[in-house]
Amino acid sequence: MNKMSIKDVELKGKRVLIRADFNVPIDRETGHVSDDTRITAALSTINYIVENRGRAILTSHLGRPKGEPDPKYSLRPVAKALEKLLGRNVAFVEDCVGEGPQRVVEAMQDGDVVLLENVRFHAEETRNDSQFARELASLADLHVNDAFGTAHRAHASNVGVAKFLQSVAGFLMEKEIEMLGKAVHDPDHPYVVILGGVKVSDKIGVITNLLEKADKILIGGAMMFTFLKAMGKSVGDSLAEEDKLELSRKIMESARSKGVELVLPVDTIIAQEICAGVEKKTVTVDDGIPEGWKGLDIGSETLKLFAGKLEGAKTVVWNGPMGVFEIEDFAAGTEKIATIIASLRDAATIVGGGDSVAAINKFNLANQVSHVSTGGGASLEMLEGKELPGISSISNKNFGKKNED
Repeated sequence: MNKMSIKDVELKGKRVLIRADFNVPIDRETGHVSDDTRITAALSTINYIVENRGRAILTSHLGRPKGEPDPKYSLRPVAKALEKLLGRNVAFVEDCVGEGPQRVVEAMQDGDVVLLENVRFHAEETRNDSQFARELASLADLHVNDAFGTAHRAHASNVGVAKFLQSVAGFLMEKEIEMLGKAVHDPDHPYVVILGGVKVSDKIGVITNLLEKADKILIGGAMMFTFLKAMGKSVGDSLAEEDKLELSRKIMESARSKGVELVLPVDTIIAQEICAGVEKKTVTVDDGIPEGWKGLDIGSETLKLFAGKLEGAKTVVWNGPMGVFEIEDFAAGTEKIATIIASLRDAATIVGGGDSVAAINKFNLANQVSHVSTGGGASLEMLEGKELPGISSISNKNFGKKNED
């Protein structure tokens, strides 16, 4: 990684403005954080700064307030959850700029932790307003960007402040850049990509970019039916994008011309309704899906086919579930793929995208893969080969000072 990290800078006595991703679900009845995964993911960075006698000033967004204070989206519950996880006091500040934060920061001692209120309570945050970014930056001596989930957004708290402070990567950001960066720029081969989810249109950029990198691309999820229909197969009432049939044919032709093996399912589990307990059956793709029925998962023969294609892989990227895994009746394909990926001990295995991450967590396999990305949109854009503003703004190692571009 050519980006500077917190290991490359002096922290003792420094006021460190940390952009974390604390966009977590809050239980509206109890007012407590209901899933602290993202808070836990930031602990190693916060602890490192505190242990090295830095002064940790945490910023984040939560939800989508309309550029003004909204109690529903306050970070106060996050401060309480963070306090328990860190085992130390976390001072909560009811704004992120102005006299209040300035007073609190001025009173900080080495090793102290404060959490500022939701940056999106100010409309200037999402506009990447320069004056707002300057005000945030004035609180600190150094900026640490650890919010990969917002790396595809050029906002004030992750990108704007880097105009006024040296910006370095936290441990979470560092791992995301290293793992996803390697998959995009320097993967070990054989390189196998598994794509699922609903729409081909959501993954066009990823497929196009990966056709230049991957050896095999395995297609599952509802998007498989657009490809199958483009091949002339009967897909019944399955979700297929009529306006993407020609594009799907072009993708398949491009894969053939580039020598990339694009693998589609050979069977699918179908039902008439998307709900638990309904009649379901397995049909082959060649026989087709009857009218009134829809494909909701990949079948057992497809799982055998995909397992064979994954044998010997050195790099595996998985983005998108194989079926409607939220309903137990149609979860087997996604669970089995997750299990196969988790069993690949000689491969770098990377799971990205919100639904894939939810699936790997649901099946308790997250700790058995090399990397689970914390950014849905950000990981997708990185796999598309796009330059992410929240990464570009981090200082390069050979630069030695904040970027000016």
